[in-house]
Amino acid sequence: MKLSSPIYKLKRRARMLARADGIRLHEALNRIAAGEGFESWSHMAAGYADATPARRILRSISAGEMVLIAARPGHGKTLLGLELAVLAGEIGRQGYFFSLEYTKSDVQRRLAALGAANLSDTGALIVDTSDDICAEHVTKIIEQRDCAALAVIDYLQLLDQRRSHPPLEAQVRDLRAFARAKGAVVCLISQVDRSFDLTERDWPAVDDVRLPNPLDLSLFDRLCFLHDGNIRMERAG
Repeated sequence: MKLSSPIYKLKRRARMLARADGIRLHEALNRIAAGEGFESWSHMAAGYADATPARRILRSISAGEMVLIAARPGHGKTLLGLELAVLAGEIGRQGYFFSLEYTKSDVQRRLAALGAANLSDTGALIVDTSDDICAEHVTKIIEQRDCAALAVIDYLQLLDQRRSHPPLEAQVRDLRAFARAKGAVVCLISQVDRSFDLTERDWPAVDDVRLPNPLDLSLFDRLCFLHDGNIRMERAG
């Protein structure tokens, strides 16, 4: 099906519609998509987006889902997570990137590598690198804006590094409940244990996720593994 205008022009039309009718942006986006013959903006955008790994992941996830993105160091998991947050607007969501690993200048350099250096300045992407990041902090920041969210947290193993924060599993359960209640998508970046490097397997698996503290990984809906430039997405459990 051919669109009446390019995606970026349809998005501009949706912003104008939102202002004119006093409705939320995601509602305006869905109206525009319906006018093009699609069920929703996310379905339309996914169908006409370039098939990059991040866009393939966006195409496969649904509202309310929790996604684990796992890899050994140097295999691109943080850049993939950041790209998901950058592209969130293409499916009518507000992108958030929370990092306990990188400074804002680190994130800015990676945004530049993605060709999105100014995105955080416009508010299209919310970047948070504070030391207070935990499940409660993430949900409070997202709730400040009444919109559909796609949040990426970098990274799982650091969430409970402060003794004042709840245990890791309690935080993941809280994030899962929040995602379900608000229709948010929450992606957590995770390390893979170095013992995987000693194996001869082509891909890490759920048993290779590094867990210094107890965590039921069935709390995630989808698992995304990266290795040697390849990506594999699977359902948890």
